[in-house]
Amino acid sequence: MEIGLIIGIDIGATITKAVSIENGKLIRKVRTKALDAVTSATGAFGKIVLENEIAMDVIKGIKITGVGASKIKNDIFGIPTSRVDEIKAIGTGGMFLSGMDNIIITNIGTGTAIIEANEKGISHFGGSGVGGGTIIGLAKKLLPTAEFSGIIKLAQTGNLSNVDLLLEDIMETDISFLNKEATAANFGKMSDNASGEDIALAIINMVYQVIGVLSVFAARAKNIKRVIVTGNGSDNKLGQKVLSDITSLYGVEFIYPADAEYTTAVGAGLA
Repeated sequence: MEIGLIIGIDIGATITKAVSIENGKLIRKVRTKALDAVTSATGAFGKIVLENEIAMDVIKGIKITGVGASKIKNDIFGIPTSRVDEIKAIGTGGMFLSGMDNIIITNIGTGTAIIEANEKGISHFGGSGVGGGTIIGLAKKLLPTAEFSGIIKLAQTGNLSNVDLLLEDIMETDISFLNKEATAANFGKMSDNASGEDIALAIINMVYQVIGVLSVFAARAKNIKRVIVTGNGSDNKLGQKVLSDITSLYGVEFIYPADAEYTTAVGAGLA
């Protein structure tokens, strides 16, 4: 019989994730989608309990975090429920999943939060309103689809040179550490012939360039050479390619731990 399970729940703006933690180990994970915080939290809890046949009497407690956590005022189904600061949850989860300390964690969700985590503590370095929500929002006006999977599918065959102004468009030589293929201005050369595929790729490129460069500045400010990427946006292969190009320029490594999208829920369960 499982004893002393903790359920960690990250209640996001649209997606909620739940994990079960036993004796400091991640055991199970689920995700649900709902706009109402209470529906999200109870739905994620019910899903992880029912799908895994977890007996209610072995659950020691529920720990919630995320933007919707403040909406939960009482215990969930009579089980002791506590709230965990989201920054603390991201830092705790990031160190646990990566097996590292003294790191910068870039958590990509609707927006982006940048966290410093080490043996001395966890702090909010900064962040940006640019994130997954930016991709969806721009797609609603610029593309035939605002579904994330559809945006990715379009972007896979896009051509950035039809949308972005590159250094080679304005200079004949490299400048500083930037080569001629580097971006001079996102959306700075919007061709009349730019396709939906081109625009989709340009949106993703812009968002991940902003996130990547901000992460590099944070890492350099703390003399750190690695950034742990977490959150829903961590598993975007096109975004990872953009961040890889940034590594080539700045020498800061981006690392994607297993189960990175569940980082905040894991951190809540462990806190």
